[in-house]
Amino acid sequence: MAKQHRILTGQVAAITGAARGIGRATAQAFLREGMKVAIGDLDFATAQQTAKEVGHGTVAFQLDVTQRASVKDFLDGVESQLGPVDVLVNNAGIMQVGHTIWEEDDATTQRMIDINVNGVMFGVKEVVPRMLSRGRGHVVNIASTAGKGGFPGGGTYCGTKHYVVGMSEALRAELRGTGIEVSCVMPVVVNTELAAGLQDTRGVKLIQPEDVANEIVSALKEARFDVFVPRSVAGITKVMNLLPRGGRESLSRALKADKVLIELDAGKRAAYELRASHSDPALEAPDETKQLTP
Repeated sequence: MAKQHRILTGQVAAITGAARGIGRATAQAFLREGMKVAIGDLDFATAQQTAKEVGHGTVAFQLDVTQRASVKDFLDGVESQLGPVDVLVNNAGIMQVGHTIWEEDDATTQRMIDINVNGVMFGVKEVVPRMLSRGRGHVVNIASTAGKGGFPGGGTYCGTKHYVVGMSEALRAELRGTGIEVSCVMPVVVNTELAAGLQDTRGVKLIQPEDVANEIVSALKEARFDVFVPRSVAGITKVMNLLPRGGRESLSRALKADKVLIELDAGKRAAYELRASHSDPALEAPDETKQLTP
């Protein structure tokens, strides 16, 4: 007998970094399932505009995932307006790439750790106790296929996504039998601002934010942990894991995966890189010496 899919209608979902991109697409996908949605973003004005555009009672909140107090306030606000959080999607993240590890400035490194690592960790620490008290819930952590390997030009980014994968696996084991599910989403390069100026790999092409959102919905319905987008990447990953290191590296070169984050069009990425840099309130102007790597 086929496993019965879970009904999502009426569930409350909170999504971080949801003013645009994957977060916005996920909000829209959840709304189609009849869920109640809250979005949080550092860019509050855009979050408010997104909430207005997607409609259906979506609410927006100011959110800085690098501050645990802000994450707590976000979840408190969601529960006050919509009810207990059934689903948390830890989506907020930045990807500043194109530099070797030793060339990347310290502010860039720290900012990716603050957002991609601490942002997910704070989300988990704040939402899991709430879910445990109710005996139900689902945590969705957005990682990347970069969390399954290391790619030139993206050492820090890959490291932060390795953290999300490893922490998600540990969290799943810790929550076994509690009624709380965990999903780890690992997409290839997605057609958002983050992917501006990046190359395609051979055999795995650029995907759309809606592709990721649809797989997140599927994971919620099926209580599935490993969420590769597209699903074909799961097969590639299995093959890679069976090969010795030399074989994995040769296959990566054959697929041009080793070029994606290092051989990019800096001009096409300039707007995103600047916006990512300005996600740090301490950075006042793009020409200051303390700016993140441009």
